[in-house]
Parts: sequence; C-alpha cells; structure tokens
Amino acid sequence: MTDLAYSEKYTKQDFLSWQGDWELIKGSAFAMSPSPGFSHQYTNGKIYRQLDELLEECSQCQPVIETDVELSQDTVVRPDTMVICYEPEERLNKAPELVFEVISPSTARRDELLKFELYQIEGVKYYVLVYPQAQKAKLYQLIDGKYRKLGDYSDETVMFQLSFCKIDFDFSFIWRRNKLPSA
Repeated sequence: MTDLAYSEKYTKQDFLSWQGDWELIKGSAFAMSPSPGFSHQYTNGKIYRQLDELLEECSQCQPVIETDVELSQDTVVRPDTMVICYEPEERLNKAPELVFEVISPSTARRDELLKFELYQIEGVKYYVLVYPQAQKAKLYQLIDGKYRKLGDYSDETVMFQLSFCKIDFDFSFIWRRNKLPSA
C-alpha cells in the first residue's frame, strides 16, 4: 500500500480560497512562487506593450497581462500575456486567442508540456513560448485541433490573424533595450 501515490484533486472553488499565487491545472495545484525575475518581467512587459499598441484600433480584441483564466471547474491558469477577443466580465472564463508564456527555468516543463497540451485542447489559436536568455520565441498555431510549429523567431515580424483583426508582431521589439541618453 505504501507504493501507491496519492494525489489530491482540487476545484475552482478550492482555488478561490487559497492565499498566494497558484495555478490549477486538471485539479492539480501549482505554486507560482518565487515571483519572476527581472528578465522575465521585462520581456513580458515588452510583449504586452507592443500588443497594447497593435490592438488600439481593434474594438473587439485586447491584451491582458497576468490575469487568471477560469477554463473549467478544475483548471485556472494565469498566462504571462494573452489576447482575448470577447467582452470580459470581472473574471475571465473563455480561452484567449493568443497566449505568450515567458519561459523561466522553474516553469519551463509546465509551459512546454502541460500548458501546451491544455491550450491545444482549449482551442487557443496561437501559443508562443518566449525564451529571454536565448532571445527567441517558438510559435505554434492550432491547425485542425493540433499545434503546428510555425517557427523560431528572434527578429522577424509575424502576422497574427485573430477573430476580428490582424496584427503584425515584431519579435525584435522584445529584445530591444530602451537606453536613456547620457547626461
């Protein structure tokens, strides 16, 4: 009997009562601490900033940064940055169309395997894994219910066709540093 693994499963109701930062995937709890490092947050901010500017004219789609998405009774995730193309209520409860996950060593397996499969099942049209140290992004598009890799991008511009608009995302913008002029 001692060789049997016990795994407790949780629901969205359990999740809503927890303290701290968590994700709930298929009933399993995942702590989101420690908080992300500088390169992770800087990269995520650059992604959000560009999406915000690109979607300014689209009345249907909007970027969202680090917000919980309640996909089912046993799954609540918090993508680094996403684009939703619906009018949200206070809580997000529909899959986004585009998700960017900035890869950190502590979350790489979850983002590359678990969330990859989850977002594919949930119908997220585009999934982008961003690697700050390598200055590259892996882009996947949902085609016939399966993710197909479109490529690795560092300084290319890629067009995302969303439900209500299309945007040309410049991957090189993520890696550019804004330098202050010398005094």
